[in-house]
Amino acid sequence: MGLEVYWLEFAENKLLDIYNYYSENASVHIAQKLVNSIVDTTIDLEKHPEKGQVETLFNHRTQVFRYLIYKNYKIVYWVNYDLGRVEVANVFDTRQNPNKIEETKSF
Repeated sequence: MGLEVYWLEFAENKLLDIYNYYSENASVHIAQKLVNSIVDTTIDLEKHPEKGQVETLFNHRTQVFRYLIYKNYKIVYWVNYDLGRVEVANVFDTRQNPNKIEETKSF
């Protein structure tokens, strides 16, 4: 049995920010397609939760954070075996200052 992919509120808000930006600056169609593709990238985590590379910027945290890449976005997650789910914590635009990824909350 696979794990559930669960989007934490912070990550959902990042998806909403991405959607709003592209719907205003490109089109609603492009915004929907981008957000759907980011979410689709995480579906395989149900069966292969350790698929992503370890995020070394979070080595000081108790959880082992991993990430997947979709286009310019780093999808940061960790596996919460106690709750039986993969928790997506952040969707980070890699064109930003890398230090901004620290805004990902500790869980």
